[in-house]
Amino acid sequence: MTKPLTYLAAYAPELKDQVQQMLDQNTLADFLRTKYPDCHPFTRDHELRDYVQTLKARHMKKSASLSKVIYDNKIHVINNALGLHTYVSRVQGGKLKSKNEIRISSVFKKSPEAFLKMIVVHELAHLKEKAHNKAFYQLCQHMLSNYHQLELDMRLYLTELEINGEVY
Repeated sequence: MTKPLTYLAAYAPELKDQVQQMLDQNTLADFLRTKYPDCHPFTRDHELRDYVQTLKARHMKKSASLSKVIYDNKIHVINNALGLHTYVSRVQGGKLKSKNEIRISSVFKKSPEAFLKMIVVHELAHLKEKAHNKAFYQLCQHMLSNYHQLELDMRLYLTELEINGEVY
């Protein structure tokens, strides 16, 4: 019995058939390791924060500052998400203060940098665009020209993880 391809639900049946064939032949992990041979070195929260701040400074200098950037063990399970951007506004005295946080699923501690970058770009785009609309995806592509290809490849990675376990 084949498992449903949860991460590829919105993709064309032909693509899902190709992926299922790779899973049946046990070649998806090899395909991913060939295309993305190495994992990134940013495994600690402070390293992730520096990485995110560097990307933010390069692409979104004028956007709101980030108060917290961390890996989160609970995101994937509880929220069925890969990253979260939270925004809280509070009135302090006569001023409106906001806090922006980015939380990245711990699944990405041991992944290729391209996948981490795609998730970070996605969450950074939420600083300007809250909804997943045309402007949001244009901003993602502005920061990362191959955003959509990386999103598909990252979904392939998650599919392999879910069905067969560790890839790297």
